[in-house]
Amino acid sequence: MNRETFSHLRAKLGKTQKALSELLGVSLKAVQSYEQGWRSIPIHVERQLYFLVVNQRSEGQSKRKDCWAVKKCDKKKECPAWEFQAGHLCWFLSGTRCDCTADKNWKEKMDICRTCEVLTSML
Repeated sequence: MNRETFSHLRAKLGKTQKALSELLGVSLKAVQSYEQGWRSIPIHVERQLYFLVVNQRSEGQSKRKDCWAVKKCDKKKECPAWEFQAGHLCWFLSGTRCDCTADKNWKEKMDICRTCEVLTSML
């Protein structure tokens, strides 16, 4: 995640830097540093920010689509997203079967998920 995306998502949440730092469990200085590009954004912070945006309540929010429907997945019954009926949170779960992410570490998985239509359609 780059600093522009981070700032955009904070604005989408309607949070001040201080309020977002409290939600993310990081210091105010950390949030300021992410937005200025002085520090790289850790994967766990990126995932948590996506989680907050995806689950934000808003009027007229489009219906979330499950990953197995979007991707026409033939491995869904082997996948934790299917098992826990969390198809809109596949990017948040370990061990998903989509796009060969099962054996990836979080950094590699998020590199794939950042461009996936399941996540991007909700941001």
